[in-house]
Amino acid sequence: MSSKLKTSSSRPLGVWMCAALVVGNMIGSGVFMLPASLAPYGWNAVIAWLLTIGGALCLAYVFARLAQAFPRAGGPFAYTEEAFGRVAGFMVAWAYWISVWVSNAALAIAAVSYFSVFAPALAKTQGLAALLTVAVVWIATAINCAGARTAGWTQVVTTVLKLVPLVAVAGLAASVLLHKGPAAVMPFHTSALSGSAITAAAALTLWALLGVETATIPADKVVDPVRTIPRATLAGTAFAGLIYLLVSSGVLLLTPASVLTGSNAPFVDFVAFHARGDFSLVLAAFAAISALGALNGWVLIQGEMPAAMAREGVFPAWFGKLSANGAPVRAQLVSSGLVTVLVLMNYAKSLADTFTFMALLATAATLFAYLFCSLAVLRLQAQGRMDRSKALSVVAAIGAAYSIWTFYGAGWSVTFWGVVLMVAGAPVYLLVRKIARADRI
Repeated sequence: MSSKLKTSSSRPLGVWMCAALVVGNMIGSGVFMLPASLAPYGWNAVIAWLLTIGGALCLAYVFARLAQAFPRAGGPFAYTEEAFGRVAGFMVAWAYWISVWVSNAALAIAAVSYFSVFAPALAKTQGLAALLTVAVVWIATAINCAGARTAGWTQVVTTVLKLVPLVAVAGLAASVLLHKGPAAVMPFHTSALSGSAITAAAALTLWALLGVETATIPADKVVDPVRTIPRATLAGTAFAGLIYLLVSSGVLLLTPASVLTGSNAPFVDFVAFHARGDFSLVLAAFAAISALGALNGWVLIQGEMPAAMAREGVFPAWFGKLSANGAPVRAQLVSSGLVTVLVLMNYAKSLADTFTFMALLATAATLFAYLFCSLAVLRLQAQGRMDRSKALSVVAAIGAAYSIWTFYGAGWSVTFWGVVLMVAGAPVYLLVRKIARADRI
């Protein structure tokens, strides 16, 4: 009995919590705006969704197999290091860590923007909005500092809540289709399809499915990680992809483009167009919950990643110190401190454009983790350190090709600066090594 309790406390994340981490981190605030962004692309967006979901499932399989072979904390860092060495692992992890806490700033801002529907003063008073956004960041940090189990249960609850409006909208779309038939669907014309439009739409849809790797990062806190992480990663990615496909495509194909294009609340406009009535407050509340749930999950990652790197000796050892309940409190405090700085920068008008560029740049950094981990499978297979099955090789090759294709869709400028961001970690790595050598003398 005591052994079981010890296992439960030291590894508090089970399959449901890990699956909620994947789904909750994928489905954030963006889902409520995607139909408006994709409206100009029509059926091209549906094809983009199918390609994106296929690519995400390939990446999920890559991470699932890597987690089975190397059940180490750190996810992208651990797998890249196994295949390409410590320097490559550090630079990928460095860029990924930055991408996480920059994204957290954007998520916190999104949550507060939805709150402004209920409190218009937030939209009119910059200082007040900034203070509330910072408060939201630190509430999520406090939840995660209370331990992975508390953060895990918070993720389960918020994931269930955020699915309520999405399921309701999918149900309304099905009802419209049943009552009005195929005539309600946007006409399909092959002449309107184009490779460039599909690629551009896929760049948008991928942002919605970032997070496929998140269950691999706190591996040391997962019950039976060799089995749990692969199951949660594959099931969570498939479920999130299905939800996005049904909801986003349903709204897109059953609503005139003129209604959705430029809409600030496409879900509200969809419901109002087909069901009548004003549901803006209800959907705004769920959108805020969705953003908060995603923030909670990504705050967990922003602490676990540098802590894992510190334990591996490639980040200052100070970051790896855990609290009595196993939480990387020091890493969380530093990461959330950086998020706070970015939030305050965003509310300074002269720096808003800089913040937007940094957020886009950080998203590109995540793609490097996907590319390197896909290539890691191929290299580890060649070295005989992973199963040499042809199926795995094909999937990993598709994952790598998909990552490169998405870089192209995001634009070469963003990709170039993403490389700069990753390489910028080299001096930090050298400094940490120098400090470590000095400590050993």
